Amino acid sequence: MAIETLTGLNKVAVLLICLGEEATSRIFDELSDDEVRQVTRAMASIEHIPMDIKEKVFAQFHEAQNQFAGLFVKGEEFAKRAIAATPGDQRSEFLMDQFISGTESKSLETISLMAPRMVAGLLEHEHPQTVALVLSTQHVEHASEILANLPEEVQADVTYRISKIEKVSPEVISRIEDALHREIGLVSGKAHKKVGGIDAVVGILNHMKNNLDADILEKMEETDPDMAEEIRKKMFTFENLVALDGRSLQMILREVNNDSLTMALKTASEQMKEKIFANMSARAADMIRDDLDAMGPVRLSEVELMQQSIVKIAMKLEEEGKLVLGSGGGDELV
Repeated sequence: MAIETLTGLNKVAVLLICLGEEATSRIFDELSDDEVRQVTRAMASIEHIPMDIKEKVFAQFHEAQNQFAGLFVKGEEFAKRAIAATPGDQRSEFLMDQFISGTESKSLETISLMAPRMVAGLLEHEHPQTVALVLSTQHVEHASEILANLPEEVQADVTYRISKIEKVSPEVISRIEDALHREIGLVSGKAHKKVGGIDAVVGILNHMKNNLDADILEKMEETDPDMAEEIRKKMFTFENLVALDGRSLQMILREVNNDSLTMALKTASEQMKEKIFANMSARAADMIRDDLDAMGPVRLSEVELMQQSIVKIAMKLEEEGKLVLGSGGGDELV
């Protein structure tokens, strides 16, 4: 054993053996499982430590102490614990999401600063799986705008692929970076990151405009009806408005004209109708009841369009901080 041939890991192993079991166990408490595994493997290969090696390792350790004097911290873990302790579950969750997206996967952060139409133009000739991966790494509002600007014929396919994504390896990220490197400067990600999935799709579709969410789900249903149904169940729907308090519901109704509301109530549950009627004037409620009784068959897609427009109003009011929402087809006649 010669000091010149010892790796940094070997020196750590020598140092800890010389410090003894009690000190080593306390140091292990501060290391990750992977670090402990590497060090203990290095220890296992040691049978004898010559006195000169012991003295040189200790000398280098003291030299390093002087060179790097100060406070050593695991900054990322400290930041995560501090965020987790922030009052308010929603704010804490939001801040944690922002922090993780900024530290674990910086590889596609530039796209978040680009105009959605520009990103769509950059991606429109890429494979749908690549597009799905890129959108999965973006915040839902930005991803929904990019998706809306993609060619109509690929929107449903991309959305379906997002729902099937769970984690992405650094190798896949690197391949995407190579493909886009000439257009945008991207930094390589170092760790697997959870992206995509049904929750990501729900967030993206809930922010789509012009009823594109319904069109995308209708096309997705042709490929995987079970997936489309699962996504629908998780999306914030018109019926979810029944859980709102009177003040919030009245705020939404002030933004909706009676004709749109009448159409939206065509397929609504009796509970939903009564909740709506209870939060408007008796005269307006009677007029809508009469209009509903006189209304003939209408396309379900037209009803859903009106319902989604009201949901969009509710979500806009939530984004403006005026209320808080909970979350929770086709052309046949209804």
